[in-house]
Amino acid sequence: MKLAPEVIQFASKEAMAARLADVIEAELSRSDKATIALSGGSTPAALYLHLSERLCNWQSVSGILVDERWVPPTDKGSNEAFVQRTLKQAAAANMSLQGMWRADSTPANAAERLSDEVAGLASPLDVVVLGMGNDGHTASWFPYADGLDVALSHEAPDVVAIKARASDITGDYLDRLTLSLRKVQEARRVFLLLSGVEKMRTFEASLEDGPVEAMPVRAILRTRPDLWVCWSP
Repeated sequence: MKLAPEVIQFASKEAMAARLADVIEAELSRSDKATIALSGGSTPAALYLHLSERLCNWQSVSGILVDERWVPPTDKGSNEAFVQRTLKQAAAANMSLQGMWRADSTPANAAERLSDEVAGLASPLDVVVLGMGNDGHTASWFPYADGLDVALSHEAPDVVAIKARASDITGDYLDRLTLSLRKVQEARRVFLLLSGVEKMRTFEASLEDGPVEAMPVRAILRTRPDLWVCWSP
């Protein structure tokens, strides 16, 4: 029988953010050196703001990105800049944050370098925060993207270069870097944050039989049915 993750429902984004900040604070406090992988997007913003106030031993926490558009941190689409604004402040200002963009590189070469750097961090990752698009993507695992097969393979490196197909969701940001499924599924705790009715419909569709390539979020839902799927209106 196929296992399906349960959905934890919250009354509001604020309630979801506050509760998950409690849980993640506890997870990051379990070890002397902890690593958290962080996604961009609007849904985790409230969580990061709450978490930035928590009194973890932030000097011992390494933050990395789940994925990134191939743009510098000065670009409005940069996930690194988003995490800097929302999480790396207040009590969390001392957290180290490793971005993915490299000015002197290409996505493919940067993926190789980043795989070596991520491999040097404490493993497995303690926490991974994921979101999901209405096309069924998570991280930068976009439907039928170039490089998706590598990102979802069992032998994938920690970081993979992806070229997405153009859509309303990708906009002009087609070149991406992303953690691989192998790296994400090994994490101690994985959170998938959803908000709104449309995201719930997409999530429900992802639980149906169908190819992973069409809705790549299926990859993590099928390999980690114990992940926390958290939804708010």
